[in-house]
Amino acid sequence: MNDRYDAGHGSQGGDQYELVGYDEYGRPVYRQVPAQPQAPQTTYDPYATQGYGYDPYASGQHTQPPAHDPYATGQQPPTAPYGTGNAYDPYGTGSHAAATPPTPAYDPYGQAAAGGQQPRVAEQTAHIPHQAGPADGADTWPPEREERPADHRAEAGDYRTEQFAFVEEPDDDSEDVIDWLKFTENRTERREEARRRARSRLVALAVVLALVAVGGVGYLWYAGKLPGLSSSDTKAGGGTTAAAAQKRDVIVVHLHDTKKGGTATALLVDNATTKQGTTVLLPNTLALTDDDGSTTTLAKSVDADGSSGTREALDTVLGTDIEGTWRLDTPYLQNLVDIVGNIEVDTDTDVPDPDAKKKGAAPLVHKGSAQTLSGKMAVAYATYRAPGEAQNAQLQRFGQVLHGVLRKLSSDPQAATVTVQTLQQILDPSLTDRDLGTFLAKLADQAKGGDYKTALLPVQGDGTLSAEAANSVVKDVLGGTAKSPEQGSAVRVSVRNASGDKDNTGKARVVLLNGGFTFLEGGTVSSRATSQVVYADPADKDDATEVAKTLGLPSGSVTKGTGAGNADVTVILGRDFKPSAS
Repeated sequence: MNDRYDAGHGSQGGDQYELVGYDEYGRPVYRQVPAQPQAPQTTYDPYATQGYGYDPYASGQHTQPPAHDPYATGQQPPTAPYGTGNAYDPYGTGSHAAATPPTPAYDPYGQAAAGGQQPRVAEQTAHIPHQAGPADGADTWPPEREERPADHRAEAGDYRTEQFAFVEEPDDDSEDVIDWLKFTENRTERREEARRRARSRLVALAVVLALVAVGGVGYLWYAGKLPGLSSSDTKAGGGTTAAAAQKRDVIVVHLHDTKKGGTATALLVDNATTKQGTTVLLPNTLALTDDDGSTTTLAKSVDADGSSGTREALDTVLGTDIEGTWRLDTPYLQNLVDIVGNIEVDTDTDVPDPDAKKKGAAPLVHKGSAQTLSGKMAVAYATYRAPGEAQNAQLQRFGQVLHGVLRKLSSDPQAATVTVQTLQQILDPSLTDRDLGTFLAKLADQAKGGDYKTALLPVQGDGTLSAEAANSVVKDVLGGTAKSPEQGSAVRVSVRNASGDKDNTGKARVVLLNGGFTFLEGGTVSSRATSQVVYADPADKDDATEVAKTLGLPSGSVTKGTGAGNADVTVILGRDFKPSAS
């Protein structure tokens, strides 16, 4: 805004002053200009009142407004001389007088005020800092600055409103910077998220490995495979489960040779407590007691009494609880080996081909380790007995074939059951396909893990069990001594003849059977003078006293000691035994 101050109001001479800017305190800065005659006022002033203009700055003076120019270009019109009042310009292009004296020009950028007049921008002039306008014809921005004296009038034209940018708009470069910042921030977040996920995976993996380790140690402890905690340490009095209190599942297997005749018998034992599987081979000479109390052998009992009578007789002799009978004829054994996909056996002899028509033909089974046997070869090996060879040798080969079949059988109960059903054999009513398949699957798992063994029940020449032999198998493997007689069942009495008279054994059997006892033949031992009645369990003391009375022996013959493992009371007949007294 350029206003003029008429010197006639307080200045000497006819000079006039022109407003060129404001100092740092906001005071207007003037410069002296020569006085000019005032042009006559010919234009109608719509704001004029009684021929005088209105002073918008409330100075109390009435001035003559300048001529109205509808096509105003922003240039400063000639100023009226002093004394006519300050002209009022409603479009912001006029000037008004100031009451302050002129002061040196002020440049807000630290330079002298540039020449030229500044147009007033309506409603915004008070908020826009003073800036030097560009020179006419300048090609660059911002224009170079130059020092000018305060009393020199600038040759440049008035400022234009388009030189002021009131709205700051982002350019392409700023948008690129924003996009780059966003990209950098997103990439950082993605990296942090990836690190968090990696840490979570590592923690989860560590937890899984710890659980697996704990579970493995727990399984080994439960199975008794940790050093110092094996099943061999689980003995009575050792702080663990005694052999007598261990849980066992037992079934009996009878192999029938349909071509040559004869049978072979074994017990399959699953010790659920120690996770140990065992095949107990029973010689055919094992002495059993018939229902009528007479003595017979295992081979005769299988042929005469069948599965039910033999199972009960074995329970009586061995003190076991056999759950079922599996009759396995040789054709079914051949099919079973073929179904599981052949077996491997360490054979102990060459086995000739039973179907060979020529003498001197190559053997069907060769002697050697890890021999692969098909179904036909397995049957030939399991039933082979060389001339003059004891039956126990053939029984051992049958046990090898059973062990080989269990190693190849599936450990899955369902799959093992399907294998049994595939044989299409008729089982004993007490043993179903599902029960047999589940039982064999457990033994198969133990056989594959090395927790399986084969034991031969030692039998004396007369078919009886010695005390030492009975304890090693009957007590440790079968847990026979732990079997308590059921309420009302007969007391088992084993009789050993040491009187020197073989007939005394039969006479004692008759007396005991008539007295309601179960007779077990204990064989013949060295002759001795006095008889003895032995009981191992203090609960059997009364039964031992009753046995002594039945046999006509003195009460002093009853004593506590170690007897037969398969009997409740053991009687040793001496030369003092008198059958007539009993």
